[in-house]
Amino acid sequence: MASWDLYVIITTKLGGGRPTLELVREALAGGATAIQLREKDLPARELVELGREIRKLTRAAGATFIINDRLDVVLAVEADGVHIGQEDLPARVARELLGSGKILGVSTGTVTEARQAVADGADYLGVGSIYATSSKGDAGEPIGLAGLKAIRAAVTIPVIAIGGINNDNAAEVIAAGADGIAVLSAVIGAPDVAAAARELLAAVRQSRQ
Repeated sequence: MASWDLYVIITTKLGGGRPTLELVREALAGGATAIQLREKDLPARELVELGREIRKLTRAAGATFIINDRLDVVLAVEADGVHIGQEDLPARVARELLGSGKILGVSTGTVTEARQAVADGADYLGVGSIYATSSKGDAGEPIGLAGLKAIRAAVTIPVIAIGGINNDNAAEVIAAGADGIAVLSAVIGAPDVAAAARELLAAVRQSRQ
């Protein structure tokens, strides 16, 4: 059973020039429960080589490994699943190609999108952007906690909040119904990646108590 408490998205351009595998190791050392590899500009061969190394690290740490968008790479490196956006491969097609043994995550920002993703076979939703963020250029206008609550009320699968989440607001995001938080710069952009992950994970888990 996957834990979505702290879902760290790895995109090297936000990592301050540090190697991708170093970012992954440090995020896992800090307790990241899921890692997503999001490298849209890397050639397939490099993605596969990188993915195989990350697969080893996540397996050793007991963390879930998701790859953004690339079903072929998911299958090649035996990742746990794929995450797709609204402009990517249709979710129902991804579900058919993946089969039932892999995880399918879908980005959603409205109740309509969320319900459609569930109907198409999504296993979890990436919901946002909750707050304004500069980490993701196509994030769109923030949906806020009200948008998160509406989607949470509309679906029964796990909801992972994304967009502008940090130590100051993680607790209110969990209180609004998120099953976990997805972060980019709040962890991989921090000077100490492991410490940043540790603090965010603690904030998520304490907010449930």
